[in-house]
Amino acid sequence: MGKTRDSKVPAVLLLADGKRFEGHSAGSLGITTGEIAFNTGMYGYQEIFTDPSYHRQILVMATAHVGNYGVHEEEVESKKVQIAGLVTKNYSSIASRAGASGTLQDFLERDAVVGICDLDTRALVRHIRQSGAMNAIICSDGTDESELMRRLEAVPSMEGLELSSEVTTAAEYDAVPAVGTVSNSRVALLDLGVKRSIVQCLTDRGCTVRVFPMLTSAEEMLAWSPDGIMLSNGPGDPGAMLETVETVKALVHSDKPIFGICLGHQVLALSQGLRTVKMFNGHRGVNHPVKNLLTGKAEITSQNHGFVVDRDSLQTAPDVEVTHIHLNDDTVAGIALKGRPVFSVQYHPEASAGPHDSRYLFDQFVENMERVVVLD
Repeated sequence: MGKTRDSKVPAVLLLADGKRFEGHSAGSLGITTGEIAFNTGMYGYQEIFTDPSYHRQILVMATAHVGNYGVHEEEVESKKVQIAGLVTKNYSSIASRAGASGTLQDFLERDAVVGICDLDTRALVRHIRQSGAMNAIICSDGTDESELMRRLEAVPSMEGLELSSEVTTAAEYDAVPAVGTVSNSRVALLDLGVKRSIVQCLTDRGCTVRVFPMLTSAEEMLAWSPDGIMLSNGPGDPGAMLETVETVKALVHSDKPIFGICLGHQVLALSQGLRTVKMFNGHRGVNHPVKNLLTGKAEITSQNHGFVVDRDSLQTAPDVEVTHIHLNDDTVAGIALKGRPVFSVQYHPEASAGPHDSRYLFDQFVENMERVVVLD
């Protein structure tokens, strides 16, 4: 299906610290830059590549094979490929699945995504783990490497970048409840780079969802008379989103139930006086262990973030409690506001790709909304 490669075009990956890797072109020919990150997931590459949280990132897939099963038009999390570039070991430009609607090669070329394959991704991942997150550049058009390094030096650090405005919806839109569902809750979703599966997890539970652009004011969202507020995932540095933090602070004071995911979790934390910090290496994969401190149970989760809530800042926020921790490094994975129906998690309970251990959080959010409605 689609295009196959008759010849391999040389490509190069250069890291900001001077490390160099040679390989061959995958996707479109050209040049791309971004912060390099790695994902440890063994499956779900299409959902991963279309996640807006990866905007402006060059993604290394730690799994050895990518592209084998092609792509399918329903297995997307947004309207286009969001990663800035792809790095993989073995790259398949043909699809070995009867239900595939195209190849990964077609998919990447459609959105002009530049990639590199046939390099030692294990050595690359080890280097990133030891050296930390940094910017990188991929080139497959023969540009001189001195020029590539000049371009790479001009790429801004992810720290301090507000990127949600580049991926949020241009206008509000509605998503209707799934057929046969019974909840009548109305959810106002602040789109910081939302994944489609988050909206679907809400409509599957009977919610009517109105998705608002990230710069929508709290007053505009509340004028729709929602039963609850969803703060979505998204890319970039939460510390650069000062206006959104103020919006979320006003939404908290409305006493509506609130559920934040990933970037939404971080912005909620900032609205309560906590701090966020950039991680040496982020969490990206579909097998991250998290402990629910309220139940004592562990969950295997899907994660994708390069910033985290600073645990030390919780000491000055007595109204915030930690509800979940990441079991690999003890970082904050979830918080709740005492005395309010407001909570958030650093990971992705909707998964896609990933396990569904944490989808109970959507049920908890719906229950919070229904409880408030009954009390009213």
